[in-house]
Amino acid sequence: MTYKFFDVNNSDDQLLYQRRNFMKLGLVGVLGATLPFATTKAVFASNNSEAWKIAFRNVHTGESFSGVYRVGDKYLPEAFERMNYVLRDFRTAEVFPMDPHIIDMLSIIHRKVDINSPYEILSGYRSPKTNSMLGGKKRGVAKNSFHMYGQAIDIRIPSYSTRKIHNVAKSIKAGGVGYYPRSNFVHIDTGTVRSWSS
Repeated sequence: MTYKFFDVNNSDDQLLYQRRNFMKLGLVGVLGATLPFATTKAVFASNNSEAWKIAFRNVHTGESFSGVYRVGDKYLPEAFERMNYVLRDFRTAEVFPMDPHIIDMLSIIHRKVDINSPYEILSGYRSPKTNSMLGGKKRGVAKNSFHMYGQAIDIRIPSYSTRKIHNVAKSIKAGGVGYYPRSNFVHIDTGTVRSWSS
């Protein structure tokens, strides 16, 4: 199988990927795509041939993604185009480039929980309009949420303990991890390493 790659460690590939997103999403998309990764590189280290896979379903739209999105240190643009669409703000239909490292976090957690079921995604990208609306209705919605920058995802795995997902996510020390037992989901983001429960 032949893959097309972009390498987030290569500045030329970063610029190409950002230009593509600029054409699709305008200035807001570029700002999101150029935000620095706030994670530890060692967490995401890989040999040059390892295939990284992920499978998830958006609970609001029923759309899904399953497959390889990265080989070694190179990401597959076509996979991200599909993932970005599935993880769009379903309320406004806005698509935004997801931080590749948030997808890496999902993949690492899934490997560690060692279960075949795909993730259920409750929230991926969230537009500023949606974030503001949710902030007026719910407690715990940050005004400057990582969801607005494609750097956060709210997840669960059917028939698997969200407490266990939370504990595994915390153990990789790659970003923020929130546990919401009453709503039965875990929030992960690529911000600073921290954790909370609500």
